[in-house]
Amino acid sequence: QVQLVEAGGGLVQAGGSLRLSCAASGRTAINYIMGWFRQAPGKEREFVAVITRSGGSTSYADSVKGRFTISRDNAKPTVFLQMDSLKPEDTAVYYCAAATGLEFPPKNMNYWGKGTLVTVSL
Repeated sequence: QVQLVEAGGGLVQAGGSLRLSCAASGRTAINYIMGWFRQAPGKEREFVAVITRSGGSTSYADSVKGRFTISRDNAKPTVFLQMDSLKPEDTAVYYCAAATGLEFPPKNMNYWGKGTLVTVSL
């Protein structure tokens, strides 16, 4: 069993930056593909970014490409989401997730955190 705990959400003005982190418990967490998803008010949860076990490959949603950067530190293990040039439409609850399978990008995630709220004001 893997537990994922997100941190770093908050209120920021448009154009600003935030860095989210997700601490994963359990030794096997370093063996998982990790990702970030988000759910805006009244909308379905959507994919944001995902990173391979080694951190050597990443994939992003078109809406965040060039603005967000996913990374990981397997020594901790923790996955990060650096969010720059934030827009009001980035406002959402951001969820960390882990996939145990081999496919990249994964079609399904097996473990989920409880989420952290990011609010971007004008």
